[in-house]
Amino acid sequence: MTLIKSISGIRGTIGGNAGKGLTPPDIIKYTAAFGQLIKTTSGISKIVVGRDARISGDMVRNLVVGTLQSIGIDVVDLGLSTTPTVEMAVAEEQAGGGIILTASHNTKQWNALKLLNAKGEFISGEEGIKVLEIAESDGLSYSDVNQLGKVTYFDSYIDWHIQKILALPLVNVQAIKNAGFSIIVDAVNSTGGFAVPALLEALGVTQINKLNCLPDGNFQHDPEPLPANLTGLSNAVKQQGADMGIAVDPDVDRLCFVCEDGSMFGEEYTLVAVADYVLRFTPGNTVSNMSSTRALRDVTEAAGMAYSASAVGEVNVVTKMKETNAVIGGEGNGGVIYPELHYGRDALVGIALFLTHLANQNKTISQLRDSYPRYFIAKNKIELDENLDLDGLLSAISKQYKHQPQNVTDGLKIEFGKEWVHLRRSNTEPIIRIYAESSDEASANNLAVKMISELQAMLQQSESQP
Repeated sequence: MTLIKSISGIRGTIGGNAGKGLTPPDIIKYTAAFGQLIKTTSGISKIVVGRDARISGDMVRNLVVGTLQSIGIDVVDLGLSTTPTVEMAVAEEQAGGGIILTASHNTKQWNALKLLNAKGEFISGEEGIKVLEIAESDGLSYSDVNQLGKVTYFDSYIDWHIQKILALPLVNVQAIKNAGFSIIVDAVNSTGGFAVPALLEALGVTQINKLNCLPDGNFQHDPEPLPANLTGLSNAVKQQGADMGIAVDPDVDRLCFVCEDGSMFGEEYTLVAVADYVLRFTPGNTVSNMSSTRALRDVTEAAGMAYSASAVGEVNVVTKMKETNAVIGGEGNGGVIYPELHYGRDALVGIALFLTHLANQNKTISQLRDSYPRYFIAKNKIELDENLDLDGLLSAISKQYKHQPQNVTDGLKIEFGKEWVHLRRSNTEPIIRIYAESSDEASANNLAVKMISELQAMLQQSESQP
């Protein structure tokens, strides 16, 4: 069993002993701590709650809502929803914060409390530390019977979210309708199963086929939208002669596409394509995290604008976007952040902008992909021993490549010309991620394998020492 406390929220596997997994006592403790923080810092006793469709969602929701009521906080319960919808609803409801019950791309054994501030954005690292401090203190105070919070239920916020997307100047419903796209949607049996088709219908798409769109939380494949997990969608696109496939993760903040020939558009290129479209009409800067493809930088600089890299994590990307007045940003995992709508990764707005761009280009989706600089990222991971001195390990790697340009903002990134490798501890799992990028797949894989071999050799050496 695992319990991880980070800037990404409180995340863990369901069951086991308290403090070792996401158990009822842990859910109550961290929910109460967050509620106390919101009451203290915002002065507002109202929090928006929404969840994805994973099996444990209803149980976790009951504990979270009841706990918030017990400390005198009114709850706006969106029920089954998406992460970006909850983010937008917090601001619309003028709430003090929000809690999204989702473990995002993690498998069904996991769930999490994603914590939002009054702007509907992820809380800062400092606020996250404060939540942990409150949770471990003896200062939690519960309300008497006359001061309990009330619950209001809203199940129409996704429709409101979609209408906000349709009103964006860069979303052209008529162009999408005229294109006559045929699309297959794989929503891994979570809330994208109804949110994405509803958006496509509102955009004028009439040929929509659904794959894994029953929101019952029974994920039919690993929910992370990576090529290895999307073979079913790829085969369906080819067999049915569809124009494309669309895949989202369980909470609908990550987005990727499958081309008409069944090949992957590449989750790294979701943001690249959307940014290319946005920059054509809205000159400005861009941001992605350090583990994202160099292609965004190339596209941005070709438009005469400036690109910046942030540490991994949505809160870090948003902070850098605000610092640089970026008009588009996000993460190479298929997360698109479009400030014109809100500062949060949003697969729904990503779909609308992408389809408008594709319709205007009058190309197949594979032809659009071929129009961008071609890079390949090898994504690997190594499971960590919780006692591992990761900082010492990265320091040793850094010294070994001391003559190469390096960035230690988030783990260690080493550049080799236009190639790079990035090593960092995951915010959401007990692993170290090793990402490597090059202009061809073999070179990227070779760079990653080389770095993994060196890491494993150092790990064995450290284990053998007394």
